[in-house]
Amino acid sequence: MANMNRCFTCGKGVAFGNNVSHANNKTRRVWKPNLQVVRVVIDGKIKKVKVCTKCLSAGKVKRAPRGEQAA
Repeated sequence: MANMNRCFTCGKGVAFGNNVSHANNKTRRVWKPNLQVVRVVIDGKIKKVKVCTKCLSAGKVKRAPRGEQAA
């Protein structure tokens, strides 16, 4: 099973760092990738995968046409 917070194409995942206030207080925080579940054609088969919006808009995945059933 693949990691649930990773992009299928580029592998982008969560990033960790600090919130830094004006008073220079530091607290831990997490940046999550903007993942969308899309139906993708992989090796002629339709599969649902999570893809980040950057890969989606760049056209790095071949989306499955609507109405077609997974084989």
